[in-house]
Amino acid sequence: MHHAPLTRRRLLGNLACGFGSLALAGLVANLTAAIPPLTPLTKLHHPARAKRVIFLFMAGGVSQVDSFDWKPELVKQDGRMLDFADERAIKRGGTGANRRVMKPLWEFKQRGQSGLWASELFPNIAKHMDDLCVIRSMHTEGVAHGPATLFMHTGAANFIRPSMGSWLLYGLGSENQNLPGFVSIGPSLGNGGPRNFGSAFLPAVHQGTAIGRAGMSARDMTFGNVTPGRAPDVARRQFDLQQALNTAQVAGQPGAQELDAVISSYELAWRMQTQAPGVVDLARETQATRDLYGIDQKPTDDFARKCLMARQLSEAGVRFVQVNYNTSSSSNPAWDQHSDMPRHKDHAMATDQPVAALLADLKQRGLLDDTIVLWGGEFGRTPYAENNGSGRDHNPGGFTMWVAGGGFKRGHAHGATDEFGHYAVADKVHLHDLHATILHQLGINHERLTFSHAGRDYRLTDVYGEVVKELLI
Repeated sequence: MHHAPLTRRRLLGNLACGFGSLALAGLVANLTAAIPPLTPLTKLHHPARAKRVIFLFMAGGVSQVDSFDWKPELVKQDGRMLDFADERAIKRGGTGANRRVMKPLWEFKQRGQSGLWASELFPNIAKHMDDLCVIRSMHTEGVAHGPATLFMHTGAANFIRPSMGSWLLYGLGSENQNLPGFVSIGPSLGNGGPRNFGSAFLPAVHQGTAIGRAGMSARDMTFGNVTPGRAPDVARRQFDLQQALNTAQVAGQPGAQELDAVISSYELAWRMQTQAPGVVDLARETQATRDLYGIDQKPTDDFARKCLMARQLSEAGVRFVQVNYNTSSSSNPAWDQHSDMPRHKDHAMATDQPVAALLADLKQRGLLDDTIVLWGGEFGRTPYAENNGSGRDHNPGGFTMWVAGGGFKRGHAHGATDEFGHYAVADKVHLHDLHATILHQLGINHERLTFSHAGRDYRLTDVYGEVVKELLI
């Protein structure tokens, strides 16, 4: 078989059409030098109270009236048939009449010095009520999981918008230039999927890095494709060649935003080869720490590993870490108990101890003061039994989320739902308001963090949102 001679020109041409054309200028140029973060802010808009965020996303919608929103009227009216003409019932063609009131399935008690109410569903988190800012008047857009989940993460349900973590990374840059600034642990492929940690029209370098996926064992979750596969001297020679190719490519397209983003992403990937593998190594933790979170115990092991990863990543300088609690089924997210509310107990047993341990661990390490820990789902659940059965339907009109650390008030309850826990009625907090408040605590004015796209300026809160100062110290 005849082979054409491999000339230098042909070699470079073939490489330019293959992987080499995707490689980056500067991969090995001054790798130990400080690399400035990609951020539009030359300085913060105002002094920050927090540096980072950990978002504990409870997919499916935890029932507020079974957890942190005590409603004695539900106990008094339990079993009565009343009219609850909410948006969900109307959209299904009903009137909302003849819905059976369902009392909380778990006993409520006042906790700590603050006297905040919490049920026995979360006995370990209940021990930390004096550290929590409980928002009982949340309301949102969307009555189905898909739009409501997207709205929770991106501030929009109908358009492709950057996620909250991407906006934060775009605004502040990363604390550690050798790690991603935004990580999502165990994200779902449904209900928005990658859009929930995507960067949309922001530069691609600001998108979240997924560790694992919903349904995968946390034991198998780690950064992918970061283990070096070549000897250092061989890798150096290859990257020298790639550097030459990409220098020419970049020179031919000055100012190309997409190419700049790819360059930054590949530079980060190269730096991660030596930094990332040990960051989420749970073996380096003490046995006492592992026991605190519930690692190697049932049923806490899986979520415990995710929460401990989150602490390690945050401690290492990752700006935004999302810890997802979900099932692998997009049609039936974890907390989505339409016909079997007692199953809330299974999910609580899997998450309660790890979440409480994360709060305690951050606090004893001095990290809680400048870390915002956000807990909650895309909406709440109804105070009545769906189809008069044993479950609760979706409720976007009034639900509970809580925040800890980062300059939020401790042992504080804000707002209220009506006597049944159905609608937010006092000191209401929309998700746009919550997004604005979180950005505020990180030193960002939500109205000034914008990105020009398709002829207009966009922001996380669109044209809405107010900072809820009553939540803040």
